[in-house]
Amino acid sequence: MIYKVYYQENAHEVPVRENTKSLYVEASSEREVRQYLKDRNYNIEYIQLLEGNYLEYEQNSPNFKLENA
Repeated sequence: MIYKVYYQENAHEVPVRENTKSLYVEASSEREVRQYLKDRNYNIEYIQLLEGNYLEYEQNSPNFKLENA
């Protein structure tokens, strides 16, 4: 499964929409994604499972770079 993670780069700052970044992770569960990212100092806002047309849309984006957990 592929998840899109919305995050802020610094966990100690107040989240600001303009600073929100995203990355894509292939993992078997949301818990595995969180475990994979726990060593990074990210403030994770939201983890979204990508499926169907939305996954296809994201894969066509030039910013789509998949990481494996």
